Parts: sequence; C-alpha cells; structure tokens
Amino acid sequence: MLEAAAIPAGAAETPFLMELVGQWRAQDPHGAWDKKKDLDLLSPYVVDRQARRQIPIIGDPDPAILWRLELFYNAVGLSIERATGVMAQPIIKLSHEGFGRVILIAGRLIVVTKHLRDVHRFGFENLETLSQEGTKLVDAGIEMINKFPDVARY
Repeated sequence: MLEAAAIPAGAAETPFLMELVGQWRAQDPHGAWDKKKDLDLLSPYVVDRQARRQIPIIGDPDPAILWRLELFYNAVGLSIERATGVMAQPIIKLSHEGFGRVILIAGRLIVVTKHLRDVHRFGFENLETLSQEGTKLVDAGIEMINKFPDVARY
C-alpha cells in the first residue's frame, strides 16, 4: 500500500493515471471499490526495487499481475482512442514463464509494440514513473496514428 505522506498532491491526476483508475473502476460492477481512493487502486503498480527483488520469477505469473498488466494496456489503448478517435486494442501474448509481447492495433496499423519480460515483477518504482511510461506509450500510439491515418482508420 502506498504511504499517503510519500505521494505528492495530485499525483493520480495525470490523464493516463485517471484513465487507469477508470479501467479499475469499470471492473467493479457491484460498487465494492466505491469507497476506495484512487491511490489505493493504483498502489499494486508501485513495486520498488526491494519489493521487486523479493518476487520469485520461477513459476507462472500470478493471475492478479496478469490482470494489472491487461488493465494497464487497456488504459493505454483507451487513452489513444480518446485522443485520436481511433480504437486501439491491445493484444498480449505471454509464455508461462512471463515473457512475451504486447501490441496495440488500430485498424490495420500496429501503433504500439513492446516486448515483455519478467512479468512476475510488473510494476513501476513510483506513480510518477507509472504515469510517464503510460503517457510515453500513449504518445507513441498517437504519433503512429497521425503518421499513417488511412491505415489506422481502415
């Protein structure tokens, strides 16, 4: 759980993090998380170096980690769609060892591609890094759609 004192005011108010929180809240149709703060929903994404070292990489990745990974890339895709009007859908292919690839497709265009490794340890050092990495992927997708709009809208 994130310590409130260690989090700068407004840390969860970046467009990407707000989209990620929206993805989490969309997974809660019965309102069990209504009283949870946004930072509580984002806290599983913060995995500092010490915590990362303690996570074993042997065995299948935890289903909760795979779900967080999926929600992260869903938020990237939805952020791209909000900015461009073109739906960007993530496709994730992983081995049982936690290695693989994620691509986001818009029309016939691959707008984002990223190799994944050590998915067991998926997370970010802090919320700022989480926001920066998500925003970087969104910006790359927007740039690709703007570069090849006919292919993306096909």
